[in-house]
Formats: sequence, structure tokens, C-alpha cells
Amino acid sequence: MHGVGDVRFFDRIAPLYDRVMPPASGEALAAGFDRAERPIRRLLDVGGGSGRAAASIVGPEITVVDVSFGMLARAREQRGLPAVAGDAGRLPVCDGVVDAVMIVDALHHLPDRTAALGEAARVLAPGGVLVVREFDPEHPLGRALEAAEHAFGMGSSFVAPDALADELSAAGLSPAVVDRGFGYTVVGVKPGTGMDGGR
Repeated sequence: MHGVGDVRFFDRIAPLYDRVMPPASGEALAAGFDRAERPIRRLLDVGGGSGRAAASIVGPEITVVDVSFGMLARAREQRGLPAVAGDAGRLPVCDGVVDAVMIVDALHHLPDRTAALGEAARVLAPGGVLVVREFDPEHPLGRALEAAEHAFGMGSSFVAPDALADELSAAGLSPAVVDRGFGYTVVGVKPGTGMDGGR
């Protein structure tokens, strides 16, 4: 095993990560952000590693939060992104200060998914949106990916889209499945009026 959150694995592969991973789908993320009920000016990329997903986003001020120092160094040095060491289950962010949170291809590595989703809900301002891109373990390719990650000694725990929507609801967010497939998108909007136009 690589330890909690597979951190040692990502520290080791950080220099190669962006060479072997395909770019994140900016289109899929944009479809999720469109569900926000407030302008998106501050975005938190939780488990954002090297900033691969953040690189596909234009507009908001983006901060990457991750526990892998190797990956955070890539986000800072290669992409010039603000990058903060932090646990997804105890985000180093005040309540209600970001307009959007994204967790891209990382939720299955988080050791406490319930805590991470609760923290995302906590830091969102009313009308803000959590956008999760994940892999469906009920899809044939998802089953293969899950088996491969376990073979590599990872502690991955995948969740299907409808089950994840239920978990977002339990965290106090209004959920929707935006798209389905091997890679899917689920969003959760924080209740409250967010169309203040400010910030």
C-alpha cells in the first residue's frame, strides 16, 4: 500500500504525471460550473495535484489543495498556481468563502469521502457549486481501472454517480448527475441565494 490517500505514490510520480495523464475535460467541468447560482470568482481545486484540471479552467482565481508536496510543487513551478498543502477532510479554508469547488479524478483516493464532501459544502458560499469528475465502477472500463489501481497497491474507493449524488445530498447540497459514462460528472449546489453579483 502507498499510505493514506496514496500520497507516497503521487510524490514519486509527480515529475511524470502530466506526461502520462490526458488533459482534464474543460467542457465537462464547464457544464458543472454552469449549475452555480452565483458568479464563480474563487475556485478551490481539492486533490488538484499538479494543477492538471485547473489548467483547463479560464477566469476564476484558482487555488490547488493537495497532500502531495511533489504534486503541489508541479502546480506552483510548472503552472504558476497558488498551491496549499491540506487534507480534503480538514480544508485550510474559512466557511463560505469560495464560489466553486472541484474534485477531478481524485475523490476515489480520499480516505474519508464523507468528510471531504462535508468540507466542500462548508467552504462554499450560498449558491456555490461542487463539481466532481470521477470514474464509474459500474462501467466496464471503470471496473478495469479499479482492479488496476488495487493491483498497484492503491487504496482507491470508487462510487457510482447516483450513489455520489445521494452523498452530496447528505452533505447538504442539491445534487444533479450532469453526465454519465466511464468518466462522469456530479454537481451539488449549496442552498441559499447566491446571485449577489458581488465579491
